[in-house]
Amino acid sequence: MPLAQALAGCSHASLVPTQLWRLLSQPQASLTLKDVLLGGAMIPLSLTEQAEARGIRCWCGYGLTEFASTVCAKRADGLPGVGMPLAGREIRLVDEEVWIRAASMALGYWRDGRLWPIGDAQGWFHSRDRGVMAQGELRIIGRLDNLFFSGGEGVQPEDVERVLAAHPQISQVFVVPVDDAEFGQRPAAVIEGDGELSLDALLQWAQGRLANFQRPVALWHLPEQLKGGGIKIARRQVQEWAGRQWRAADR
Repeated sequence: MPLAQALAGCSHASLVPTQLWRLLSQPQASLTLKDVLLGGAMIPLSLTEQAEARGIRCWCGYGLTEFASTVCAKRADGLPGVGMPLAGREIRLVDEEVWIRAASMALGYWRDGRLWPIGDAQGWFHSRDRGVMAQGELRIIGRLDNLFFSGGEGVQPEDVERVLAAHPQISQVFVVPVDDAEFGQRPAAVIEGDGELSLDALLQWAQGRLANFQRPVALWHLPEQLKGGGIKIARRQVQEWAGRQWRAADR
């Protein structure tokens, strides 16, 4: 069932940014949403601004399935943070990794016929999310698993995505590594949005916004086959697809 049809008559919903982008493409009269909790991916400021302009209040959240979802939440305010922990939840930062502890934490993962605890001896769950405290709230920088190195410089894809997502022709962006003989890996961008944006035009727009090692060396538009697999587009699938495009170009 199409998302717009499934939410017909609904006033509140929890969505990932991609879903809200697609809902906003619907006629104004068909939207009954009043409040939306966003999470599961980077939340572009342009998205919340468009939604608020159409009368939809936006909330930014940070949550995990292991904690029955939401851990932090706040009203969207133009700042990149996700607020502070809700009642009954604790967070701490250890070497920029977000650790979480709460009564709602799952008992464990069921594997090989037994339950494997997910917390350490003190009950902390090591999320593998990279975060910092900034302006009095938690800010999620990205997944530690996504970090890659280009010419010895660490590239956090989400840092680059936050910059590129501000481009007026981009509604969604993935930055993924592609192999490079000289640098080891280089960043490439896969985008969804309006118009036929070229790499040269994007790099010109990004001049002064990105360090040299963060500048994408390739730009592709997100193919249709990667858009229909679920509520979130899998970064790994995007990376594999981009790698094939890069190799096919005989670089």
